[in-house]
Formats: sequence, structure tokens, C-alpha cells
Amino acid sequence: MSATPARGTPAPRPVPPALRPALADDRLARAAWSRLAEPGDAAAARLVAEVGAPLALEAVVSGRGPDRWRTRLHETDPASDVAAVRAAGGRLVVPGDEEWPTTLSDLDVDATGDRSLGAPFCLWVRGPARLAGVTARSAALVGSRAATGYGQHVASELSAGLAERGFAVVSGGAFGIDAAAHRAALAVGGVSVAVLACGVDRTYPAGNAALLATLGRTGALVSEVPPGSTPTRWRFLERNRLIAALTRGTVVVEAAWRSGALSTADRAERLMRPVGAVPGPVTSAASAGCHRLLRERGAVCVTSAEEVAELLGDLGREAVTARQAERRPFDGLERDELRVAECLPRRGGADLDRLARDAGLDVAAVQAVLGRLELSAHAARAGDGWCRGPAA
Repeated sequence: MSATPARGTPAPRPVPPALRPALADDRLARAAWSRLAEPGDAAAARLVAEVGAPLALEAVVSGRGPDRWRTRLHETDPASDVAAVRAAGGRLVVPGDEEWPTTLSDLDVDATGDRSLGAPFCLWVRGPARLAGVTARSAALVGSRAATGYGQHVASELSAGLAERGFAVVSGGAFGIDAAAHRAALAVGGVSVAVLACGVDRTYPAGNAALLATLGRTGALVSEVPPGSTPTRWRFLERNRLIAALTRGTVVVEAAWRSGALSTADRAERLMRPVGAVPGPVTSAASAGCHRLLRERGAVCVTSAEEVAELLGDLGREAVTARQAERRPFDGLERDELRVAECLPRRGGADLDRLARDAGLDVAAVQAVLGRLELSAHAARAGDGWCRGPAA
């Protein structure tokens, strides 16, 4: 066990009555740990991973381990927390449950091999979306709360396009980019998940009450802190690691130089998840963080839902890329083929002599080129002459 006992033999300590059932029940023990330890407490996560939640909890009750884990012992009642989330229409999800997203195990060991990110003990969830299913094909869209009109427009376009392609859109439920992404996914009938820094029974921010209520009815609200918990700056920062771990990749839509959204990109990078950034006007301070990611961190420049899907999806599976979508009728033709194709009329037909004169080629060359253009559907016979084919 990782917890270090104090010098000498500690005096027996009474077990708080509310914690007694948790000493023999993994689910209740994990619920208790979600209140005892703050999100991202790597030492607590490591202890629970090594000996199991009930034994780790017993060590704290008996006086071993850091004092910070004991300060909330007498106010921790896991059964009451489980009842509270059920009363709010939610549920407790723990490792081993069918709904548990296995990608969260990546938080135990990051890309450097340092067990420092800290997987959550459990998740408190409200909403019909089953996490393991929807997060298997999901994208995180994050950005500044103080978003510009440009940022909100781009976030909406990306989110709607991804939702239409079957991606769940995951964000933080905040103002600005988060809210725009959630709303756009819902508007096209897609699934959206908000990862909160407070209990799933609370409405924060209050200005997004209607949006959060809709997400709770159609998608999911997720938190690693128990019902009734208040949001803090620390919890917002640690919440970002869950957004990064739950999704296949993260796109920062709009972020200032020191935006908190950059921490989500940092966590995604450490977890070896793809990171994309949307470029903004070079004069906009609101996009300085995105430009920083592109210039210094090797983020992929993304400007459309197609490009995000290409970044996050299986190669060859996603929708047509922007480059393919902009393909023109005569792209790929050789020089003489292009000259003849451009001389073909849209209606009626032109004979060989006219085409040779218009293209500046001899009749034999035009005849050879027309054979190739007919095979590629760029040219078609029209009576005794030739016209443009369906590919043109």
C-alpha cells in the first residue's frame, strides 16, 4: 500500500457510520473517494488503483495517508450522494460498468510514462446518453468564454457538421465557444455531452440553465465530483483532462493567449490525442492562443467539419475533404485534353475541323484526344459532332 503510516502505532479511530458500508462495497467506496479527494489527485488515484477503493478508504479512516484526505471524513456520506443523484435523474458510473469509458484509463499513465494525470474514481452522470457508446466516436470542441461572433459562428459550423457525421460533441457547458458547440449539435439532432466542474444536480453557469437542462434530457451531463459540489477554478482546470480523455481528439476553436482552453489541448497532447486549432484574424487577440498552438505546439490547422473528421476519424472513412469538394470539372486533364475539352460546346455538336481550329491543334491530335475524353466522360458524341460529357 502506498499510504505511509505515522510513527508508532496509531490509536484506533472510530469509523464514521455513513462510511461503514463503503468499506465493503467498491461502488460506495469510489463515491466516497470522489468527495474526499479533489479531482486530479494523482496520489489518491494511484492508491485506489493499487489496493482498491475500499482498502484505500480503510487506510484513511484508520489514520494513514495525507491529512487532506481526512478533513472531509465526517461529512462524507456516499449512500446519500448516490440517492441524491438518483433523485436528480442521474446515476453513478464506476470502472467495470458497461457504460464506463475505457479511454479514461489513459489518465493513469500519460505519454511520458508518468502516472500524474489521475483517473477519476467514478463519474456522476445525468442524461440518457450512454458514455462508452457516445464517446467512442466523439470530438471535443473548446474555446474562450468571451468568444467573438467569428468564434461562435465557426464553433457552430464545426459542431453541426460533426454531429451530422455521427460524432458526439463534447465540451464544458460554459458560455462562449462551449455553448455554441452544444447548441449547434442539438440543433441538427446530434448528441452532445457537457463535462462539468460542479455536481450534475447544479446549474452552472446559471445563464446556461436551459441549455444544460436540454443536455440532461437528450445527451449527458458528466462530473467527477458528487452532487451538490460547487465549481472552483481548480476543478475547472482538472475537468479539462476529462474532456481530453473522453474524446478522440480536441479542437480549440478560439482562445486568447492564456485561455484555459489551452489546458485541454495540453492534456490531449500528453494523452497522444490529435489536437486541432482554428486560425483566426491575425489582428484578433481572441485567436492568439490558437495561433500559438499552430506555431509552437504543432497543432493541425482545421477550418471545416470535414477537416476535423479527417483529423479524428478512420482514414478513408470520413466525408469528402475540402480539397475534394472544391474539385473542378477539368481537374486532372493533360494540356491538349484541356484545350479540346474547353472548346466543346455545352449544347449541339462541333465537328473535328471546328475543334481543331478552336483548340489550335491538328485534326489527328484532336481525334486522339476526343477518344480519351470520351472514356473519361468529359466528351460525348452529338450527331456528327462532339459536345461536353457528364463529367464536364
